[in-house]
Order: sequence, then C-alpha cells, then structure tokens
Amino acid sequence: MNDDAQILIARLLTHQTLRRDDKVVKRALSDDTFRAEVDKRLLECGLKLLDNVYADHVTLALHRNVEPKIFGAKDIWQNNNFGLTRDGVALLVVLWAQIILPKRQRQETHQSIDVDQSDMFDKDNPIPRAEDTSIGISYSALLADFGDKLGKKTRMDMNLGLLSKLGFIERRGDEILEGPLLDLLMDTDLLKERIINGALADVFKRAPLAVTARRPASEAANDAAAVAADPAAADTDTTQG
Repeated sequence: MNDDAQILIARLLTHQTLRRDDKVVKRALSDDTFRAEVDKRLLECGLKLLDNVYADHVTLALHRNVEPKIFGAKDIWQNNNFGLTRDGVALLVVLWAQIILPKRQRQETHQSIDVDQSDMFDKDNPIPRAEDTSIGISYSALLADFGDKLGKKTRMDMNLGLLSKLGFIERRGDEILEGPLLDLLMDTDLLKERIINGALADVFKRAPLAVTARRPASEAANDAAAVAADPAAADTDTTQG
C-alpha cells in the first residue's frame, strides 16, 4: 500500500531536507489531516516536522519534550548534536545574522535580489522564496571581520567545512551562501531579540546598546560573535541527520 506519510518521513530521515515544493511536502503543508498523521507518527519517535515560510526546505528535529533526555546525559547539557565546538556555534550564529536577517527583511518587504524584478513581488502575494532573496557573504570579508574572534583562519576554515557538510551553508568560490538548514534550525524569534536588541550585552559585560530591528546585520553579527563566550545563547533545533 502506498503510504505517503511513511514515505515522507523515510525520505526526510534519509535525505535530511526536502524542498517545500516537493509534492508530498506540499501535501503535508496544506492538508491538515495528512499533516496530523505525519505529526502523530513523528511524535511517537520524539521528532517533529520543522518548516517555516521563509525557508525553501523542511527537515526533522527533536521534539522539545525529549530534549532533556537526549542532551541532559551525565548532568551536562549539550548545546548541539552536530559536534560543533564553541567557536563553531559562534560562527554559525554570525553567518545566520549576516545572511538570514537581511534575507528575511527582503522577504517581508517582497524585494528580489534582482533589482530589475523587484516589482514582481506584490505585497499581497506569498512571501518570495529564499533562493530569490538570499544573498551570500564574502569569505575574505568574514575572515577579516571575525577571524580573530572565531579562532583565526585555520579554525574558521575547519568550522566552515563542517557547517557546509552539515547543510547550514554552501561554498561557491569566495562566496558563502545559505544552506538548506540555516533558516530552519536557528530559533529566529529568540536569536533576533538577543542579538538585534542587544540582549547579548551581558556577555560583553557592557551596557545595552540603543538598537532597533533595523540595526545593520554586520553590527548584529558582532554581537553574535559573543556566543563564543556563551554557546547556550544559540538555541539550535537538532536534526537526526
């Protein structure tokens, strides 16, 4: 018997991510009965389907109520199950602040990265896809701006390689681009408050800055680098991949 719920879950476990425009994924996002069946089966295994309208992919993550049993072993709370070290977590948050925050602002204002086609997105239309609004950052600029804070070139290269392998980023020459997991596994609502609104100021041992939601991403990323001193500040959902 053709069981679409079983097939969807098996494909996600195998491939880690699937595109939102995949036929079965679209059904899960639009058919409440089918989604309820998928959610029920995943919950029995301590998992959940993770998606948001700003990302072009979906994935699986641990359900919150099982995290303590997974990450609280031996009285030590792990901040991730990807094998990321403190500077790796910090680099991940910096990349999120540099790539995802500007992308989301473009999506919310329906601006394409192609200026000539920016008028294509009417504000009454669905949020434009990530691939139409996401802009990468320069590796050389990242190294110049954050190399000293993130372990210098050798450590940063190693962590970038790991983040690429895990699916958070993609590398194309000097350019670092959004990977399928970067806007899925980072808790944007939590991080946006902590980074943009200066809630990481206590990590820097300084007074909070007067900032707004329009604060440049480069400045937000400087605060993001403070996660190197407090990896728990990065609330990252965890996949089985």
